[in-house]
Amino acid sequence: MSLTEGSATEGSATEGFSVTHRRYVPHAHAHYGGALVDGAYSLGLFGDVATELLIRTDGDEGLFAAYSSVEFLAPVRAGDVIEATATLVRVGTRSREIDFEARVVCRSAPDRGPSAADVLDPPVVVTRARGTVVAPKR
Repeated sequence: MSLTEGSATEGSATEGFSVTHRRYVPHAHAHYGGALVDGAYSLGLFGDVATELLIRTDGDEGLFAAYSSVEFLAPVRAGDVIEATATLVRVGTRSREIDFEARVVCRSAPDRGPSAADVLDPPVVVTRARGTVVAPKR
């Protein structure tokens, strides 16, 4: 699932433009006790959502250059539905600074049954980051 906000057209990188992806976290990604998933899972989602953002604003996938900050705020577990949002916060000649946020919007509830789950309202913010991507010269 992909949602976009703002008003960017290809070749028009606009501050405030955002893209959101949602994904179910499969049990195959649990690496630790308690069905915990490693923090790199969120960073992988950030790479995917940044790629779509650059395609929409620059007509190219671009390259991820660096993270300037990453905060792991809460656990991600197998059975979660997680959404990752990338919001364009600065547009340079070729660089784009992006704020990222990952939120758990649904969480499994194994105490109620093997397939039970809850919608989290409000969602739980699990990871925040800021990163820089580079778009090629046009």
